[in-house]
Amino acid sequence: MEPDLFTAAAEERQEKDPAGSPLAVRMRPRTLDEVVGQQHLLKPGSPLRRLVGEGSGGPAGPSSVILWGPPGTGKTTLAYVVSKATNKRFVELSAITAGVKEVRAVIEGARRATGGFGKETVLFLDEIHRFSKAQQDSLLPAVENRWVTLIAATTENPYFSIISPLLSRSLLLTLEPLTDDDVRGLLKRALSDERGLKDAVALPEDTEDHLLRIAGGDARRALTALEAAAGAALDKGEPEVTLTTLEETVDRAAVKYDRDGDQHYDVASALIKSIRGSDVDAALHYLARMIEAGEDPRFIARRLMISASEDIGLADPNALPTAVAAAQAVAMIGFPEAALTLSHATIALALAPKSNAATMAIGAAMEDVRKGLAGPVPPHLRDGHYKGAAKLGHAQGYVYPHDLPEGIAEQQYAPDAIKDREYYEPTRHGAEARYADAVEWTRKHLGRKRS
Repeated sequence: MEPDLFTAAAEERQEKDPAGSPLAVRMRPRTLDEVVGQQHLLKPGSPLRRLVGEGSGGPAGPSSVILWGPPGTGKTTLAYVVSKATNKRFVELSAITAGVKEVRAVIEGARRATGGFGKETVLFLDEIHRFSKAQQDSLLPAVENRWVTLIAATTENPYFSIISPLLSRSLLLTLEPLTDDDVRGLLKRALSDERGLKDAVALPEDTEDHLLRIAGGDARRALTALEAAAGAALDKGEPEVTLTTLEETVDRAAVKYDRDGDQHYDVASALIKSIRGSDVDAALHYLARMIEAGEDPRFIARRLMISASEDIGLADPNALPTAVAAAQAVAMIGFPEAALTLSHATIALALAPKSNAATMAIGAAMEDVRKGLAGPVPPHLRDGHYKGAAKLGHAQGYVYPHDLPEGIAEQQYAPDAIKDREYYEPTRHGAEARYADAVEWTRKHLGRKRS
C-alpha cells in the first residue's frame, strides 16, 4: 500500500515545520553514520549498508533482513535511514493495520515497478510478529524471487513468531540494547543539534545520570523524557533541567507517553536482584514502589515467575508453583487485594534457598546447539512405529527402562557430539541436594564418563 495523500501531506508538513514533531522523531539519524549503537551491524559490506546502495548489486543484490531487538534500539530508525538513503522504491506497512490484501498490493506494485521502470522495491514491515502464518506466507514468493527486499522488524523471538520458510529466506540481524554511553551521546546531540533543543537548556550530570536510568537502553524513552523535562524547565524559566524538574515531569510524562507501563523497569530490576540476593526487606520496598506507581500487577507477577526458575530452581521446588499461583490469583482479584498476594510470593522467593543451576544448564545446552553440536538422534531412540522403520534400524536395540529392576538402562541417549556433556550441575542448596544425589546416581548407572 503506497503512502496516501494525507500521509504525504503530513510528511511534507513535518519537513517544513520539524519543531512540531516529537524530539525523538526530529533526532532520527539521516544516514547510517549517525546511527547510535548497533555498530556490529554497520560494518562495511554489511547487509544494511548494501541496502542503502553501498556495494555492488546485480546477481548478489542485498538480502531481505529481519531486525530483532527490544523497543528503542533503532529498528524503525534503520528502516527510515534506508528509506531516505536508498534510490529504491520504499514502501512501509505495519502488521498492526495491514493484511494479506495490502501485502499483495505492494507486491503487485513492486512487480510493475521492476518490469516497467527497473525500480527495485524495499518493503518495511513493522511488528511482523503480529502477522498470522497465512499472512507471512503471502510474503514468501516476493522475498524468494526478490520482487521486494524485505526489512521486517520484531520485538519478539523470531524463532517462535516468524515462520521458518521466511526466516530461511532472510538474514536475521539482532539489535542490542543501547549502552549508557550510546544514550548519553544521543542526549548530548539532542541538546545541541539544530533539529533538537538548540542549546536552549543545559543538562547537569546528576540529571543526565537519572535520565540514563529512566531510559534503560531505550533511545526513544530517553528523548521523550528529555523533551518533557526540558519543556518544564523552559516554562519555569530555568537555564538547566534540574533533577527535581526531571523527577516531577517524568511522572506526568510517563502516563502520557508510555501507556504500557515499562517506565518502571529499573525498579523491577531492583526487585528481582533483591530477591536473588535474599534481602526480603529491600524486595518488599521495591514491590511497594511498583504498587504505589500503579504498575500492572500482572507485570510484577510475571517477573516473579521468571525469578522462581532463574534464581531458585530446584533449591526450592515450591517456588515456581508459588509464583504461578500468585499470578493466577492476581489476575482474578486485581488491586488493592493483589498487593497481599504479591507480598506473599515476594517474601517466599526472597527467603527461599537459591540456585541458578537450571538457568546455567539450559544456557550451556543452547550454546552447544548454536555451535552446531547436535548430530543425528541415535538410531535406537528413533521412532519405530511406522512401516519400514525396522529396515532402517530405527528403534532397534532400545532397552525399555521399566523392564529393569532399578528402572534405568545403560544406553546412549544423547547424540554422539555431546554424549559426554553434563549441563546440569546441581548445588547442595536446599532441596536441590537430593537432586544432586539423584543426578550423580543416574549418570553412574547410565555409564556416563565424567567430562
